[in-house]
Amino acid sequence: MMGLIILVGIFQSWNIALSIFNLCLISAVMSMGANIQWGYAGLINFGIMGYAALGGLAAVIVSVDPVQEAWRAGGFDILMCLWLIIVIIMVVRFALKNYESTKLRNYGIAALIIAGVIIIRITAEPGIEKIESVNPAITGFLGGFGLPIMFSWIIGALFAGGLAFIVGKIALGLRADYLAIATLLISEIVIAIIKHEDWLTRGVKNVIGLKRPVPYEVNLQTTDWFINLVEKFNSGKLSLISDVTERQAALNQMVIEGSSVFVKLCYSGLFLTVVIILLILTQKALYSPWGRMMRAIRDNEEAANAMGKNVVKEHLLIFILGSAIVGIAGAMLVTQDGLFTPGSYRPMRYTFLIWVMVIIGGSGNNFGAILGGFVVWFLWIEAAPMSLYLINFFTAGLPDTNVIKAHLIESVPYFRFLLMGIGLLLIMRYRPRGILPEKIEIK
Repeated sequence: MMGLIILVGIFQSWNIALSIFNLCLISAVMSMGANIQWGYAGLINFGIMGYAALGGLAAVIVSVDPVQEAWRAGGFDILMCLWLIIVIIMVVRFALKNYESTKLRNYGIAALIIAGVIIIRITAEPGIEKIESVNPAITGFLGGFGLPIMFSWIIGALFAGGLAFIVGKIALGLRADYLAIATLLISEIVIAIIKHEDWLTRGVKNVIGLKRPVPYEVNLQTTDWFINLVEKFNSGKLSLISDVTERQAALNQMVIEGSSVFVKLCYSGLFLTVVIILLILTQKALYSPWGRMMRAIRDNEEAANAMGKNVVKEHLLIFILGSAIVGIAGAMLVTQDGLFTPGSYRPMRYTFLIWVMVIIGGSGNNFGAILGGFVVWFLWIEAAPMSLYLINFFTAGLPDTNVIKAHLIESVPYFRFLLMGIGLLLIMRYRPRGILPEKIEIK
């Protein structure tokens, strides 16, 4: 995979190669989260999209500066609603613990929740309208805490883990197919909330200009040490240019291109560190007594339950852990992009493509999950350039006006789906356990 990425850098550009590499690393983190749930415990989670979106939301809440005017306009109403939610949760929890399960108790809890939702909505509506009316072209929301965006990687894990705890408490008792449907629909609910609650995330108006943990290209282009570094690195090429003006113009262009490459390399270092740390932790967990217990539960729940293992509790724990890792990846993605676009979260990209990575790489194998993330994302990005090259190669003798050639070239964007389907079919036919299948080691 590294060889293929290097070839992209040589024949296309190093900016494209590093962009692919960074997104491969983020995809690898997401596939590791899904692999923990499916490969370790056999849990089907089709709600990966929702947990990735929560990670992105964490990046906004953590890094964006607070909008003081919006807080003065409607912040008190939002805080009151938050306290109402906490009170409702505490009352429901008290009722569940101290009263026996009867129809009267269940109806009472349901009525309390419905009444609470109505009261919260009535309380929040005036404040929401005031917040969203504060300079909506630029802000129109409360903002965040103005902290370094890397803190959002931890907060994103907490957000995703918190949602996974709630979902797990409700849905983990369902049969596998119903669990898949429930998690997918819950993730759609999360996306709908993020897209329509403008006071929290600006909704479909997007949040741009998020703070970076790495330097900005514009700043690098005016920094002496970076200009000198680029000049030294490209001294051979610059020495071939005799004209002073042309040499300076070439140097300026190299500085511009080099600044983008340098920033992407900084992101690569950060993301690679996260992948290595997660790989070490997941490998240790996989071959620990806990990991062997999880595989035993996955292979035979009834036998594990008969041996005294709390299957429900362990399923909930691993569901939370896997979702938290996906939340980290969601925050990493928004950190790299520098913007949060709720409308871009779609199941094809953030759920089913991740599952293809796990299946192709090898479920139950952390190295396989990482490899699957690299292979699938590389094909997803490079399918169009490779398809265009092959079409031009095999139709070189045909004129550009040829109907078949023109149709194939117009259909290039859809070849990624064809390649994904063919690749998945070949893997399932000849490597049904993935490229790197799970290996059970006794230690």
